[in-house]
Amino acid sequence: MHIIKNVNLEIVCGITSKLPDTKLPEVAFAGKSNVGKSSLINGLMNRKAYARTSAQPGKTQTINYYNINDELYFVDLPGYGYAKVSKDVSVKWGKMIEDYLHQSRQLRLVFLLIDIRHDPSENDRIMYNWIVDHGFNPVIIATKVDKLKRSQIQKHVKMIRTGLEVVEGTPIIPYSAITKQGRDEIWELMEEFVLMEDVLMEDVLMEDVLMEDVLMEESVPGSEPEDSEKESMENTEV
Repeated sequence: MHIIKNVNLEIVCGITSKLPDTKLPEVAFAGKSNVGKSSLINGLMNRKAYARTSAQPGKTQTINYYNINDELYFVDLPGYGYAKVSKDVSVKWGKMIEDYLHQSRQLRLVFLLIDIRHDPSENDRIMYNWIVDHGFNPVIIATKVDKLKRSQIQKHVKMIRTGLEVVEGTPIIPYSAITKQGRDEIWELMEEFVLMEDVLMEDVLMEDVLMEDVLMEESVPGSEPEDSEKESMENTEV
């Protein structure tokens, strides 16, 4: 299990805000209003009520960036599908989410939250296809699993897989905000596809820098060989 030392709500973007160009890898969380995004984020951060919530569904109109251990950002996208918001607000939320998926250079992984008790809605299917169309294969988090009997879980997971027509091999992780079932599996995915990927990328970049230094040294005109090299060359002359 990943140890959370520091959490900071670092950036809040409204409808008219310019999206930041961050330097850390990002993990995004998408889902309809009341699906349990804040509960999941709080659970992953091991905090009781840190992620911003709204007393009334559909009122959160921001993209929130949580800095985790100075290693990555959790990016909480606005919830969708709340019936009581105006069409104009709904369109603006959609534009915010689309802009984020299209513009973020650091986005590594997208979690799409679906209430395991119900068939995926039309909005869920639209969001899933939207994410896939932007080049990501979202991991599905089936929330509120504690509301089902254990014998019902696999049936409802299959219902989500069929309803979304998910890409073969897509993980669907049942999650409970109460028991924290699924928390370790989610962190394992983030460590494998986000944190480890960035460590490997840093190693590759460092190797590239070292190779460039070697090539630069070899290409400097008029450079004299070291004394040891001169001796070796003289000894090999006929």
